[in-house]
Amino acid sequence: MLKRMFVAPDPGRARLRFAARAVLGIGLAVVVCLLAGQSVIGAVTGGLAALLALFTVADPTVRGQAVTTALLPTVGVPVLAAAAELHAVPVARDLVFLAVVGAGVYARRWGPRGHSLGVFAFMTFFVAQFLHATPAQLPELYVAVLLSVLSAAVVRFGAWCYERRLPPAAVPAPPAGRGLARVTTRQAVQATAGAGFALVVGQLVSGQRWYWAVGATWWIFVNTASRGETLVRGFRRVLGTVIGICLGFLVVVPVGGAPVPTAVLVAVAVFGIFYTAAVSYTWMMLCVTLLAELLYGLLGVLSPGLLALRLAETGVGALGAALAVLFVLPVTTHAITDAWIQRALRCVHTCTAEAAARLAGSATADPAPCVAELEQLLGRVRLAVAPLVHPLNPMPARKRRARRVLALLDDCAREVRGLVAVAADPEASHDARLAAACWRVESAVEALTAGRLEHVGSPAEPPAEPALAHLHGLERALADLAEPLRAPTGSRLVGA
Repeated sequence: MLKRMFVAPDPGRARLRFAARAVLGIGLAVVVCLLAGQSVIGAVTGGLAALLALFTVADPTVRGQAVTTALLPTVGVPVLAAAAELHAVPVARDLVFLAVVGAGVYARRWGPRGHSLGVFAFMTFFVAQFLHATPAQLPELYVAVLLSVLSAAVVRFGAWCYERRLPPAAVPAPPAGRGLARVTTRQAVQATAGAGFALVVGQLVSGQRWYWAVGATWWIFVNTASRGETLVRGFRRVLGTVIGICLGFLVVVPVGGAPVPTAVLVAVAVFGIFYTAAVSYTWMMLCVTLLAELLYGLLGVLSPGLLALRLAETGVGALGAALAVLFVLPVTTHAITDAWIQRALRCVHTCTAEAAARLAGSATADPAPCVAELEQLLGRVRLAVAPLVHPLNPMPARKRRARRVLALLDDCAREVRGLVAVAADPEASHDARLAAACWRVESAVEALTAGRLEHVGSPAEPPAEPALAHLHGLERALADLAEPLRAPTGSRLVGA
């Protein structure tokens, strides 16, 4: 876990810039709120709104990100009003909260924008419970949200828009389906059921802090698609919370809410959330827990009992998520894994065909976007396969097969990147043997993704020509993939 955080590669220092910009944007939002005469409650609301605006908006283009950021208040303000107005009507408040949960997850079917708006709507309701917002505070909170989203936008799209120099990110669409066959529909039902369990049991544990359980259930469902992914994420959330609480006793409690050290530690926690999010959910949850403790200290309510209560409510939320994915319209890990592996393999073929066309002299062939999409798809494969390679997985044979598949897919990606690099060289010329090699790659991919039992041949020793060498390496990796993907024991990883 430590290695993933501190040694994980950071190409182009993307994570570093992402985290540093977040500290700058959130800091500006808080300063603007305070200069506008906001109270501590308003400043905290503004800071959290800026955090969400910088963290959740992930459209593939800068223009799309700007549009989504501008739309955040359109969902946040009405939800904030409902949460505050219903604060004194618990039954109606709870039903509306569950409706926000279901709608927020369902909105993911509309891609990154739907996901961002859904998260912002949920967290706005959550923050209203966290701060015990009342109708009398609404004007101040409206101003705080608007000022903070604007401040975050100024930093993200004005002062430090490093994305303008980067190609648009490839965002692979989730596996398709209709009705209850669609993963987002099933997850909306699961999340609502899990949140309902967390809400009821969380209120039995604490009538004041029950919303922590609902929040834990919600965030466990974010960026997951299968039963196994959700269970692993729940385990990591609890682990991160435990470590964060232990660290809180050593760091946060002694600070006692003092403004200057609290502000410094908040900046460190925010940086940690953004820097670790892509590599370790456990570490991210540690930083989130520290941030919550610091905010409670700033509000003057932090105590050891409150930290113990947070752990209990997190456990309730994780249990609610686990029960939901196990018994409510379950989506198996292998169903999701197979879908992403098939898409990655088809993308391998597309990349190969585009590179070969480029070598043949085609002016329109461009394999670069395909390679970017392949990297995104492989990221989704790793996320989907994570439950199968988790240390707590009790099935060692499937664990070994999953690791073998991941290694061979990485080999495919490496050969594809090498082939594309050769194709980008204007001096590279077309070889008649490329067409035959590409045809063999296509045939191998079709055999693997269709689940056919025909033999996937392993090529002879690669030739000296760079393009053909990469194609032969790709053929060999595809041939080696046939064994773990067609293992006769247990469920298959692809083609099932």
